[in-house]
Amino acid sequence: MKSAVETLNPTRVRLTVEVPFEELKDSLDAAYKKINQQVTVKGFRKGKIPARVIDQRFGRGAVLEEAVNDALPKFYNEAVNEAEVNPLGQPEVDITELKDGELLAFTAEVDVRPTIEIPDYSGIEVEVDAIEVTDEDVEKSVEQLRERFASTNPVERAAAEGDVVTVDLTAKVDGEVLPDGIADGVSYTIGSGELLDGIDAAVTGLEAGGEATFTSELKGGSAAGKEAEVTVKVTAVAARELPELDDEFAQMASEFDTLDELKADSRKRLENMKQFDQATQAQERVLEKFLELAEIPVPEKLLEDEVNTRKHNLEHHQLGQMGLSLEKYLELQGKTVEEFEAETKEQAVKGIKTQFLLDELVSTEKLNVEQDELTEHLFRRAASSGMSPDQFAQAVVQGGQVPMLVGEVARGKALAVVVEAAKVVDTNGEVVDLSDDEDEVEAAAETVEAVTGEAEVAEEK
Repeated sequence: MKSAVETLNPTRVRLTVEVPFEELKDSLDAAYKKINQQVTVKGFRKGKIPARVIDQRFGRGAVLEEAVNDALPKFYNEAVNEAEVNPLGQPEVDITELKDGELLAFTAEVDVRPTIEIPDYSGIEVEVDAIEVTDEDVEKSVEQLRERFASTNPVERAAAEGDVVTVDLTAKVDGEVLPDGIADGVSYTIGSGELLDGIDAAVTGLEAGGEATFTSELKGGSAAGKEAEVTVKVTAVAARELPELDDEFAQMASEFDTLDELKADSRKRLENMKQFDQATQAQERVLEKFLELAEIPVPEKLLEDEVNTRKHNLEHHQLGQMGLSLEKYLELQGKTVEEFEAETKEQAVKGIKTQFLLDELVSTEKLNVEQDELTEHLFRRAASSGMSPDQFAQAVVQGGQVPMLVGEVARGKALAVVVEAAKVVDTNGEVVDLSDDEDEVEAAAETVEAVTGEAEVAEEK
């Protein structure tokens, strides 16, 4: 077999391949065997029809077509390996010559990973928010904990903001009660905004047994997005009572003996959360600067596939679970279709460039993924997917997704290398040292995932 490679542009090549006919022998034998099992010829047992008879009855062309289809992947892979290119996606194959007994010639055009020169990232500087936890932040945190320990007591009076009411709901669209438009015994805290728009005004002032009707746009169900006439009947009213903020509350709500100890712990937790947010912010901004320094061409077909994948995932998974159509989502976001398309394309371009650049850095720096790093990443991905680690690991192995997980961790390590080399200062002018963060690689992997999305730039041969 002879092959040659021609660079069409920085992200696409054309392979030209010539195969001597004798190299098709195994595929021809397989083609005759396959056809033998599929056809019946009077006078011959199934599977025992001579090749000459198959040629006469069904045509040599049918055999050649079957043989070529069988052989092409093998010869294509040999040409790819010989040319030392990294293909992305499936090739566009064109058979240019097929002479029975002499020659098979074909071309294969395919997108490839571009050659990327890693820019000098040692001079990257970014600014991040300073870690500041105010007394008000602490008080708000403790108040939220206090809310969780609130009790409710039935009252015989009109419902007011903050009360917990038990209600029966009936929703009608165009005068007809919806199949899923009846809900009884629903518990709702007035003012929480957790149910339908308009319900707060409808139930405020009603006592148990009171009823009101209001219109509201349904957020989910069979008529999501439509205006409905909703009848609400209050069956019970209960007042929420918050516990006193004292040492007794601290002992009930935490492992601490005093309220001061509880507040100190709340402050520490808020500082840790803001420290994590600061590290994430640093990683995102360093990645932005890193991408700006590099020249990274993006294959058109790969970009088209990535855009379609992102749109499909949003429309059929995320929005589907929320009961929203794409049109309604755009309306709620205040975006036009054109703005959405442009934004999705921009995100896809950034995701592809991020994968290309960090993968190149992984190769250049020879970064290896250790077993404990992969295990930690698997545990986190399992938790975010709502699966147990064993279930998630089994799904990953069965789906052949282990290389994808390894790639995610490796890119996280690559980004961590760049972040450690960068100068990070906060808004107070203080230098931020992220090198002591034990979870730096995992946090960086999360940052990369957020940019690249669910789709993976896969190499196919």
